[in-house]
Amino acid sequence: MNTAEQTLFLIKTRGPQTAQQLAALLNITSMGARKQLEAWQEKGLLTYEDVADKPGRPARRWLLTEAGHARFPDRHAELTVQLIDQVRGLFGDAGLDKLIAAREQASEREYRQHLAASRNLPERVQALVQARSAEGYMAEVEQREDGSLLLVENHCPICAAAKQCQKFCRSELELFQRVLGPDCSVGRMEHMLAGARRCVYVIKQL
Repeated sequence: MNTAEQTLFLIKTRGPQTAQQLAALLNITSMGARKQLEAWQEKGLLTYEDVADKPGRPARRWLLTEAGHARFPDRHAELTVQLIDQVRGLFGDAGLDKLIAAREQASEREYRQHLAASRNLPERVQALVQARSAEGYMAEVEQREDGSLLLVENHCPICAAAKQCQKFCRSELELFQRVLGPDCSVGRMEHMLAGARRCVYVIKQL
């Protein structure tokens, strides 16, 4: 991945960044980072907002435009939405529920295989993160000071489908709870469909 692509990737996974922050992450000069940012802005993939975090000159934070987000995989969003509409039209909501249940069962089998060798909750979460990343969710895990874990998904490859049928999202939350086991609780803190930049799940040991 070249420096230009890394710039987009970092903003996608870390959220809005200043040129100075990106320069440090990419190990380049601030001027070099600004050139990368302005080049992507000219192509319509980045924009910026000036935020006054402290007294004095506002900090310029760069963020992805809708076209910038669209650069990342979306699992053929338009076709997916059309198929959902067709299933609902032909078989009604009951048919769509069966489709979602079948997808959930297939995912559960796959995730359980990934988690089979995990001995504790952190290992199970890490295995789930790896499985989700392989599916295009750009997932990662973070540990909080209280000992809980955050499963962070920086991209949703089925976002168009989830917007069309929010049962997909509810299905995933319940699925995470089942595969991670009864010794933990899983809740959603941030949700792309609610306007957040990413989806974040908090996982607590019981």
